[in-house]
Amino acid sequence: MKRNMWISLAAGVLLSMLGFYFAFKNVPFENLIRSMAGLRYEWLAAGAAVGLLSFAVRAVRWQLILGTSRKLSFVAVYHPLMIAFMINTVLPGRIGELARPAIIKKQNDVPFTLGITTVIAERMFDMIVLVALFAWVMAFVHIDPNLEISFRSWQLDRQVLENIAHNISRVCAGITVALAAISVPVVQRFFKSLVLAAPNRIFAKRPSAARKLEEKISRPIAAVIDHVGAGLSMIRRPLRLALCLGYSLVIWLLQAFALHLATFAFPAVELAFSQTMAVFIIVCFFIVLPSVPGFWGIWEAGSVFGLALFGVQKDAAAGFSLVSHAMLLFPVLIAGLISAVAAGVKLSSVGRADHESAG
Repeated sequence: MKRNMWISLAAGVLLSMLGFYFAFKNVPFENLIRSMAGLRYEWLAAGAAVGLLSFAVRAVRWQLILGTSRKLSFVAVYHPLMIAFMINTVLPGRIGELARPAIIKKQNDVPFTLGITTVIAERMFDMIVLVALFAWVMAFVHIDPNLEISFRSWQLDRQVLENIAHNISRVCAGITVALAAISVPVVQRFFKSLVLAAPNRIFAKRPSAARKLEEKISRPIAAVIDHVGAGLSMIRRPLRLALCLGYSLVIWLLQAFALHLATFAFPAVELAFSQTMAVFIIVCFFIVLPSVPGFWGIWEAGSVFGLALFGVQKDAAAGFSLVSHAMLLFPVLIAGLISAVAAGVKLSSVGRADHESAG
């Protein structure tokens, strides 16, 4: 027993060290340390706290979305959420989003397809709010068409920003329509009837083969349709829908406010909250471009681009962008590791859980 405990502890420490390595290997620490000289750290601490508060609101929103089919406590959803975002800072492809439903499946017996559907719905709310906020930015902030910031092979300018926003808007509209349609019970029953009728149509003259196909394939697919419908049922409830959109707006306002608090740590960066909000939204759209985990590099480039719109000098903008990025990201990594320990989740098993649940 003790031997297994020490092996598990050693493996956990090793995995944590590897997590820190992959999270920090892309961070330009020399520039970060240089940029932090002479700052007012109390404002950075306040910004980090507000940034973490936004994740608590995310957990409340996810709890609300899940609540239409499964009642889970705040703690039961908070830890998987923080673990997922911690994984997203370390590994590419946002694979942390698969960790969330995998963890709540293991710990609370929530079907994986139900969990992943609620995550997709959550992201839909995020996109709707971000697109609306971007429309506000484009309406009230003048973006010089000649302003360019270089990042690797990318030239960040107004045209690139508008193209990203256009593509995201199309995806958002498509997903919204699809999810709204799937949430309708009549549509769910239609697809289930097709799936359940398929075995008898395929093997009309072989009843035993039809029964086997129905048992092994049709009924599991029908169960998935039920889980997806349950995960989207809050779309048919106006009050819950409004609350989810409201929480989504609060989440992004808190993130922008955290960034705004960081400006008080930098004497050379003076922005009104509306200006900081515009910079933050611009960054959120630019980080859609391919980059390393944690968005190191592309975040800073997008932030420098946004700050240039409000007359912030490039050197000051670069320092602020790097430090504020670290302020928002590092606490998430630490909180995610704490959540993994508190929830008893072995990070080495998350990948296997994803695969098994999806399978």
